[in-house]
Amino acid sequence: MGGETMGLNTTGTTLAERGATATATDSFPSTEAERIAFWEQAALRLDWEPAPGSQSPAQDRVQDRVQDRPWHTAHRFVPADVDAGTGPAITWFEGGKLNVAYNCVDRHVAAGRGDKVALHFEGEPGDRRTVTYADLQREVSKAANALLGLGITKGDRVVIYLPVIPETVIVTLAVARIGAIHSLVFGGFSAEALKFRVEDTGAKLLVTTDGQFRRGNAVPVKDNADAAVSGDNSIEHVLVVNRTTAPELLDTVPMTEGRDVWWHDAVGQASDVHVPEAFDAETPLFIMYTSGTTGKPKGLVHTSGGYLTQASWSFEHLFSNPDPALRDRDVHWCTADLAWVTAHTYELYGPLSNGVTQVIFEGTPNTPHPGRHFEIIERYGVTQYYTAPTLVRSLMGWFPDGVPDTYDLSSIRMLGTVGEAVNPEAWRWFRANVGAGTAPVVDTWWQSETGATILSPAPTDTEFKPGCAARPLPGVSTRIVDDAGRTVPPGVHGFIVVDAPGPAIARTVWGNPRRYFDSYWRQYADQGWFLAGDGAKYDDDGDIWILGRVDDTLNVSGHLLSTIEIESALVSHPAVVEAGVCPVEDRKTGHAIVAFVVLKSPHADGEITSELKAHVAKQIGPIAKPRDVVVVHDVPKTRSGKIMRRLLTQLFEGTTLGDTTSLQNEPSIAGIQRVLHERSNPAVNSRK
Repeated sequence: MGGETMGLNTTGTTLAERGATATATDSFPSTEAERIAFWEQAALRLDWEPAPGSQSPAQDRVQDRVQDRPWHTAHRFVPADVDAGTGPAITWFEGGKLNVAYNCVDRHVAAGRGDKVALHFEGEPGDRRTVTYADLQREVSKAANALLGLGITKGDRVVIYLPVIPETVIVTLAVARIGAIHSLVFGGFSAEALKFRVEDTGAKLLVTTDGQFRRGNAVPVKDNADAAVSGDNSIEHVLVVNRTTAPELLDTVPMTEGRDVWWHDAVGQASDVHVPEAFDAETPLFIMYTSGTTGKPKGLVHTSGGYLTQASWSFEHLFSNPDPALRDRDVHWCTADLAWVTAHTYELYGPLSNGVTQVIFEGTPNTPHPGRHFEIIERYGVTQYYTAPTLVRSLMGWFPDGVPDTYDLSSIRMLGTVGEAVNPEAWRWFRANVGAGTAPVVDTWWQSETGATILSPAPTDTEFKPGCAARPLPGVSTRIVDDAGRTVPPGVHGFIVVDAPGPAIARTVWGNPRRYFDSYWRQYADQGWFLAGDGAKYDDDGDIWILGRVDDTLNVSGHLLSTIEIESALVSHPAVVEAGVCPVEDRKTGHAIVAFVVLKSPHADGEITSELKAHVAKQIGPIAKPRDVVVVHDVPKTRSGKIMRRLLTQLFEGTTLGDTTSLQNEPSIAGIQRVLHERSNPAVNSRK
């Protein structure tokens, strides 16, 4: 190994400066040295350089000590530079090298587990496919060779616009295997949303499909992809998976000569042998876009060694059977779309790095009937079911009398929720009806930025508080503080900060380090704390309750959306002069989107509201379509011109208004109240 090195002005520690180590089973490291040692030991669960396969499996080395670490500096944290508006600079496992895809696939085959099922795939139409780890190794190797043949090399960006199908997992791992950087885009996003991500990443390759199955229909996708790459960008090739087109009709799919390549040609004809290269731990792995409170979506950059360490360890901690002898029976199902960070960590890298069998499902949960998920649980013997509270609330509505006993859900060992705080009523229904009233529920809180779970009840707990995120996992730490950074007492709302992030935390915003600093570190730069952007409170036991976003974002069915982005889409319509978007409570989706619009000239309300909803869906995607559009004469703004979205929510929901003294146009309040009153009057509505 290389010599011990330290950068200037860091709080990192070298191996030589630390004598103590901790094992990955230690409960709660209490000092910074113990925390770093904890993550070092967790990292040794993975295979590191020397070249993959040239030494015994990582599990045999877990008890190795300091002299055998494959990195020279475990962790650095260079504090943010407030004057420059940069930082902090964070690294984990410097000097160490690994290959992420090898750790998720090849090492399991090398250990004699190639026949183990990696993926049970179920398509919406009912087609099924079983992929073993040996199958996955061959397919990922073929895809890696095909990518190299298309000119993709280390550091190149690849945008992946696919539904939940095996090819999505395969090409994602192939990109990681060759040291390139992937950015997955939700298949329901519009051409405009895809176009932004293609251009912002500077991607050389777009991977897409001819179509996808959605709610019983084959939905075209290639047209969106073509529109997204039609402008000024760096795309050299578009790799197209045939998902919905009959073989005899392939020539009807528009393919641009010299640019577009069929998957079955490029990947199907490639060699299934590929020797992976080990890359530095801080090699970027993926860019995850998340909406911010202002401006365009942020491309969060996650790196290889630290991210995989925390994803892999936290998956085992949260989801694996507490008895290692029984883990081969686990069948994991995370229901998230593969483009979301939930799926990256607990559907791709976490499960596969642990050699787990899992389910992936292409379709919607009520196609062709509301019990589709229960059929899948029964068919594959799912043992852990990790989903969003919005789906739990949907299931409650579809099965008001409980889940029929015609579905056998006895395989379920544990449940999990993610994406937003789950309300206690839904939590109780979920556990009683899907978990037989006894299954533990890990109600996880984390973010795209943290990369892995920060708060959750322990899966071995016997007592739960429905809807409570409980406490930090081992190796990370949080506080709930006020504006000045003082810890708030129990019952008082404050800001939750991560004062000791894990190694999976995002390192920067792609192409915009200043935004990384401004969004997450500026407010508590002196303390070195990460500002999560959620409100929270302690209860009398010290457990943490998440209260939702404190900034201008909306959480719709677990999808975090920016009010600014939706307002910009509305204002781009020729009829709209101004728009204010706010969240309102919705029992099913968490938040619903309400848009207040000021028009340039009078329009028929019903006609223009329908047109604006469709316009937003086209600009961003159906998930961002407002539930309600309210035409008003003005929206409330502060003297600095900032729309007071909080007041819009309060006005729409009819709750007590907060402080309005900072408004520059206070009469707008009465005008909005008048419009909302007219909307709620049945006699008025019947005349419209």
